[in-house]
Formats: sequence, structure tokens, C-alpha cells
Amino acid sequence: MNDGPVNDGKAPKKERMRFVSAEQVAQLAGVSRSAVSRTFTPGASVAPTTREKVLRAAQELGYHVNDLARGVLANQSRLVGIVATRPEVGFRAHLAAALAKCLIKRGSIPILINTGQTEDELLAAQKMLIGHRAEAIIILSGSPPASFFERAQRNGQPLVVIGRSESDADHVSAGNSEASRKAATAFYESGRRRLAVIDSNTGTPAIIERESAFLSTAELLGTSVVVRRGGDSDYDGGVAAARALFSETIKPDAVFCANDQIAFGLMDVVRLEARLRIPEDVAVIGFDDVPESSWLSYRLTTFRQDPLIMALRAVKLMERRLENPDAPPGYERVIPELVIRQSFRP
Repeated sequence: MNDGPVNDGKAPKKERMRFVSAEQVAQLAGVSRSAVSRTFTPGASVAPTTREKVLRAAQELGYHVNDLARGVLANQSRLVGIVATRPEVGFRAHLAAALAKCLIKRGSIPILINTGQTEDELLAAQKMLIGHRAEAIIILSGSPPASFFERAQRNGQPLVVIGRSESDADHVSAGNSEASRKAATAFYESGRRRLAVIDSNTGTPAIIERESAFLSTAELLGTSVVVRRGGDSDYDGGVAAARALFSETIKPDAVFCANDQIAFGLMDVVRLEARLRIPEDVAVIGFDDVPESSWLSYRLTTFRQDPLIMALRAVKLMERRLENPDAPPGYERVIPELVIRQSFRP
């Protein structure tokens, strides 16, 4: 005879996850449920002896405050949405990590949404964050449509944009034009005359600003520039643009790359396929100063964007907006610093 459990063909019923409740803490501490609530509410009045009982019981049971429930009651959560396209790539990965660190430090809960650059994708992300009563949204990618700003304003949801200038929103921008002008001038003053710039076909505001400033400065200096673009602003895009650039009869002696990922692709093509030396034959400047820039294989001269500084500025703008919803749009501009390594020494 089989005394084991009878298998009736049905899957075993899963037990529902149960967190320790405030009621359980109250019972163990021998106090009221409201006393537990007051103990964990900053500034609320509760007797010292009662507080001690509650804290001791909470520690014994492993109790944590239900912040989700509190957010529902207050019609607001501590969630802050970080919206980005391909957040795992290049500088965006370090910026997203820095934002998460800053937000957690202030008591916010960062939620990363990997989205595209189309209007529908951005609006879907925004709808989700509004539905979860996120207290703010920080955008790292794409160009938000006007309806994005309008919906945020109607719902009283602060919006901070990083990497571009938006007249209708608080924003943190990099000194793209300042850095690009400096790159063109440094190449010219070092005797380089066959200049080139490579970027991508993504057409983001940062890419456009960097290319435009480099071209206009070179023109003022009396030097022409060859422009080549890859499909995306990544390593493969850099390889594709570099192959097109160095397949031509007249090859550049200095190349400005719109970001470091593009520069890495360019440098590998220059050395491994074109069989040229860096920087003797071709000088290279990148943009971002991601950690790989200092690797021995690259030792890339590049403009440093500090992700922590940009994250702190963005959180500062967010807090300002939360405190004063009717304030005019805030603006922060972070000027990149040129980091000199082996790919080009002015």
C-alpha cells in the first residue's frame, strides 16, 4: 500500500508569498497597529518605550515598511524612471549606473526602461511610469515629442533630459560644441591638415552638434574635412565608417570620432587593415572617456564626460522641480575635459 501523497494529475498549489505585516509586529510588541505605523513614519509622535518595543519586534520578525502601499495612499511612489535606448552600450551604461547610485542615495527607487527612439516607444514608457505614479522621469535617449512634455505637465510629473538641450524641459547637456572646436583646433595647430570626422546615421542631437562644430571650426581655419558615418554609434559603426574612409586614395592624418566606441572601431581598422601607425600616420581623438579608453590596446586621447557629475546635476534639477513645479526650465551644461593619451598628443 502506498501511503505517499495521492497524485491526481494536478500541479501542486503554490503558496502565495507572504511578507511580515505590521499587524504581526503589533501583536508581538503588544501595541496597536497605529503605533507601528507611527514608529515608522518620520516625525510622528510615539512614546519612547513603545518605539523600542516596536523596533525590537520588527527586527525579530524581519519586518520592512510597505512603501508600495504608502505610495498608493499618497498617490505617488518613490520610483524614478530612467528611459534609455540600448542602456548597456558605451557612455550610457556608465551614466545609467551613476544615476541609479545617486537616486538610491536620496531614497528614490530607480527603474530602467530600455526603449527605442520612436514617439510610440517613448510614449509607451511614459504611460507605464505615470501608471505606477513615478515621481519623475529622466531621459537618456531619443528626442521626446511635444506630447511627451504635455502629458508630463498635465500629470505634474517632473521630466529631466540628459544629453541635449530642450527648451520645454529641465535638461543637462554636454559641451559638445566646445569640445569639438577644441579638437579641430588642436589637430590644426599640431600640423595636421587632412582632417576627418566619423560618427553615425542616428542623427541624435549630440552627434549633430559635435559634427557641426568640428566642421565649422575647420572651415574657419581654412581646412576641409571628410565626413563618414556608420550605421550606429558603436564599435561596428566605427569599423564601417573607417573602412569607407581609408579605402579612398587620399587618407586623413587626423580623425575626430563622435564617441569612444566609434574610435575603437576606427583604430582597429587603421592599424590592422590599413597598416598605418597611430599617432604617427593618423592622430585620433574620441569623446566620452569610457574606461576602455585607457586600455593598453587603445590609450585613446578623448574628451571626458563625467557620468557622476551629470547624474548629480540631473538629480539636482529633478529635486528643484519637485520642490517648485512652476519654476522655469532649469539648465546645466557640463564642459568635457580633454584627456591626453597616446593616440594624439597636442
